[in-house]
Amino acid sequence: MNEKIKNLTIKMGEINTLEVMRDTDYGLFLESKDEDEVLLPNAYVEEEDMPIGALIDVFIYTDSEDRPVASTKLPYAKLGEFGYFTVVDYKSYGAFVNWGLPKDLFVPLSQQKAHFTIGKKYILRVSLDEKTNRLYATQKIGKYFSRDTTGLHQNVEVDMLILAQTPLGYKVIVENKFEGMIFSNEIFEDIRVGDRKKGFIKTVRKDGKLDISLQQIGKNAKIKNSVDTVLEVLKNNSGEINFTYKSSADDIKNIFGLSKKNFKKALTQLIDKKEIVLLETSIRVN
Repeated sequence: MNEKIKNLTIKMGEINTLEVMRDTDYGLFLESKDEDEVLLPNAYVEEEDMPIGALIDVFIYTDSEDRPVASTKLPYAKLGEFGYFTVVDYKSYGAFVNWGLPKDLFVPLSQQKAHFTIGKKYILRVSLDEKTNRLYATQKIGKYFSRDTTGLHQNVEVDMLILAQTPLGYKVIVENKFEGMIFSNEIFEDIRVGDRKKGFIKTVRKDGKLDISLQQIGKNAKIKNSVDTVLEVLKNNSGEINFTYKSSADDIKNIFGLSKKNFKKALTQLIDKKEIVLLETSIRVN
């Protein structure tokens, strides 16, 4: 178990490890090594787990009066991360989005590509105004993508956020840092803007962008993934399901999230290993 290390300074928009110093009527005051303090309001205080002197992990943002405040609850995205946020209010000077904390996140008018609509969701990046030390969100995200792909290579597993649909497929944000693309002919499951997915790097392009696959790259990896998927679906359907080699590609995609080609290869391997039995209208765990 890793021992907690107290933050040297209090960092806005990040998870901080701070020491419980004082108990007041309003909550606990937490301190960093440089003796800067921040309030953890009573709503988040768990007295048994937060004695004086304890080191606790909290997220730092600003309250309704723009004072730094701590929270044990995490937002949908932290500083430097991207999220899919719902607009809850709109003013002449900007919009406010729900990001999972009591105080909504501000999106200045200057950071919107077009005027936002209440109730609609947008992909945004959480950013920091260095002058005021306030967090805000921006829709103008292009400048934040890195083109330095040093250390990245094929089949590295990555986390991604689905950014937008295009005629070629879906643009994705990879590891909160890179811009990528999943091509339509390689998608065999439902995908929507705002979904968070695991994927694998297929190609590191010369322009610093990434081609991404939802399955591991390579013949053996794809077959193994397909075999695991078929067995998982069978397990979730009491060991038998009405699918065979003759099932339609659309039905296979909807239920298994596989291409018909990979589904048939998985069936053949499982039948050869006598892990499943092929019946007239179904497959069954052996």
